[in-house]
Amino acid sequence: MNCPAIDPEATGTRINELRKAKGYSVPFLKEYFGFATTNAVYKWLRGETLPSLDNMFALSVLFGIPMNDIIVASEVLETNGVT
Repeated sequence: MNCPAIDPEATGTRINELRKAKGYSVPFLKEYFGFATTNAVYKWLRGETLPSLDNMFALSVLFGIPMNDIIVASEVLETNGVT
């Protein structure tokens, strides 16, 4: 059975592209999310972490696109049918 997976680095690159296309600065995103620092945003952009589901939804609203247009899939992983 094949299971899709998210490519964190490519997704971070995509978020950065969308951010720049909309003219949003990293400090603006920090304020939008109510973060104390820009660390989380920079970790997303570098692909070190992914936004939580709530934050991914908030990004989709901010960018005006579906979450699927933000997320970049990696190669499909082969699983042993374990759920």
